Amino acid sequence: MRNFFISFFKFVLFAGVFYILMIILWGEFSPIKKNLRYRIKPDGHTFSRLKELRSTQDIDLLFLGSSHTYRGFDNRIYKKAGFSSFNMGSNSQTPIQTEYLLENYLDSLRPKLVVYEVCPFVFSLDGVESSLEIIANDEIQDNSLGMTLKQNHLKVYNAMIFATYRRLFFNDLENTKEGIKNNNDTYIPGGFVDIKMMHYSKEHFENAHWVKDPKQFASFENVLSMLKARNIKTILIQAPVTTDLYNSYDNNSEFDKLMESYEEYYNFNESLQLNDSIHFFDFHHLNRNGIDIFNNDVLDIVSKKEVLN
Repeated sequence: MRNFFISFFKFVLFAGVFYILMIILWGEFSPIKKNLRYRIKPDGHTFSRLKELRSTQDIDLLFLGSSHTYRGFDNRIYKKAGFSSFNMGSNSQTPIQTEYLLENYLDSLRPKLVVYEVCPFVFSLDGVESSLEIIANDEIQDNSLGMTLKQNHLKVYNAMIFATYRRLFFNDLENTKEGIKNNNDTYIPGGFVDIKMMHYSKEHFENAHWVKDPKQFASFENVLSMLKARNIKTILIQAPVTTDLYNSYDNNSEFDKLMESYEEYYNFNESLQLNDSIHFFDFHHLNRNGIDIFNNDVLDIVSKKEVLN
């Protein structure tokens, strides 16, 4: 029996080392990477945002959430009002990635107020795509393995292996540069991404039902607990999307009640009267017309908070 366990241990060790080597060779030389995604500088300037994040400290406002965050909250509007801010949104960011980023950067950012953009359908995502983007564009952190294990997905394991190899031997992040402009996007210091003026064309959406993902809500509650433990005031905001999309969901009120049970919460789909073709550039992102209206209302809310006065 003892010999069996020794042989089994040797086999597992050999298989592990062999697998790691195969992932590295596959990532470097194979043109087909079905289960290995490693993309520095994705759409949305995640690389630039995370790079700036690593050197940002002591801010008034921190914005958290998905692409609705980094395309929706314009840092310049808050700066003009006298508030320093950082926009820590990323593509399809779910609470799992929000929790990971806060564990790494909250104590250096030390925000006075957090505005957390909560989107019903983001809470239904598995978070894999967002984790892959962050792994490729951020430093390997002490809790990177924890996020990988929480995702428990082959693509995430492979990306973590390959990213660790690239950081150790090629120092990818230090040797990468990203321009301010990328196609239609312009990166604004503080994490916001401005896009050239475009207008949404009407689409049809099938009836949908928002579904609560227990794993995402566990991370969501961890995020709120982390902020509360540091006495950081938090506001939850559902950013506006087109009425075409919003009205396709039959249980929006259910999500509202759930959010209201956690923190101060605002659903701007209910309070803002926006026009799909005038105020949006696609079915769920505001254009410049909508951004100005939305941010002025958010600014009115946050500027009344005692922690900022």
